[in-house]
This record gives sequence, structure tokens and C-alpha cells, in this order.
Amino acid sequence: MKRQIPLIIIITLCFLFVFHTFIPHKLSQDFYQWWLSWVRAMTPFAVVLGVMSLFMVHWAKISRRLPNWQYSVVTLSALVLTTLAGFIWGTQEGTPYMWIFKNMQMPMASTMFSLLAFYIASAAYKAFRARSMEATVLLVAAVIVMLAQVPIGMAISRWIPETSTWILNVPNMAAKRGIALGVGLGMTATSLKIMLGIERTYLGSGD
Repeated sequence: MKRQIPLIIIITLCFLFVFHTFIPHKLSQDFYQWWLSWVRAMTPFAVVLGVMSLFMVHWAKISRRLPNWQYSVVTLSALVLTTLAGFIWGTQEGTPYMWIFKNMQMPMASTMFSLLAFYIASAAYKAFRARSMEATVLLVAAVIVMLAQVPIGMAISRWIPETSTWILNVPNMAAKRGIALGVGLGMTATSLKIMLGIERTYLGSGD
């Protein structure tokens, strides 16, 4: 019953949401609004569950002195201090919470994005080397698109921005739509498996 009851709830809700999507009756719309109010009520419990999970994972690393356990101490300390600062002094401008956000959170986020940009540039250098015809086409298209994003592209030739627009709107859009179509078909297949009770990995392992 530990698996059957959640399975029945999920399958029933899946079919109700399908009816709401394809049958816009007032009854289904009222049910959807009623469900949204429950979602808003359950969101704080999901946050508490996430914080508890974070504490359990990092506390286990600290207590067992696993590799890099010092970072877990920093993570839990930052979580506690930031939460207390928000609860005690609020989140308005000039409070300790905003000082932490502007002087710690934002610089660390900027550092992460800088590292991400570095790795993207490194991967692009490896991928754009003209080793084959496909790589050469990719290299030429990437150079045109990048030149069109800066003023020097228009200074070189007015054809560069126009060619970049065509690349983004025609071949790039076709590839994006193909990927979106594949993602949509995958989502539909996974949804059908959940609705029919075939996909049960979200219930955990074991019977």
C-alpha cells in the first residue's frame, strides 16, 4: 500500500489535469484553481524538506570527516547566517541580508559565470577547429554570428549582420525546432508512462 496509494493519487491527478487541458469546463477550471491554492500551501513544506535534506547530507560529511568536509561547514554556516539575517533584520536595502547578497552572493555568482565562460570558450576552440567540412561550416557560421554581435561586424560589411540574422532565423531555428520537437515527444512519452503506471522510479526502489 505504500506504493499503491501514491500511484493511485498520481494517476488520478494526471488524468484530471489532462481533462482540464482538453475540456475547458467550469468544473475542471475550478478544480485547477483549487489545486493551485494547495500548491501554494505545500511550497513552504517543500522548502523545509530541501533544507532538511541539505543539512542531513552535509552533516553526514562533517561527522564522518569525508573528503572536503570543510566545505560542508562553510555551506551550513552560510545557510544559517543568511537565514538568521533575513529573519532578524529583514531583506530591505541596508540590512545585513542585502550586504551578504551584494558583497558575497553576487561576486561568487559572477565568478561562477566567468569560469563558465572560460570553459565555453575552451570548448568552442576545440569544436571549431576546421578538421572536416561540417566543422568548417560550423566555424564560419560561428565567426559570422559573433562578428554580428559587435560593432566591428557592421564596420567590416553590412552583409555580416544580415547573414547572421539569416543563420539564426533559418538553419539555427530549424535545429532548435527539431530539438524542441524531440523534447516534446520525450515529455509526452514520459507523461504517458507515468499516467499508465509504467514509470515508477519516482516512488523509490523496492516494492
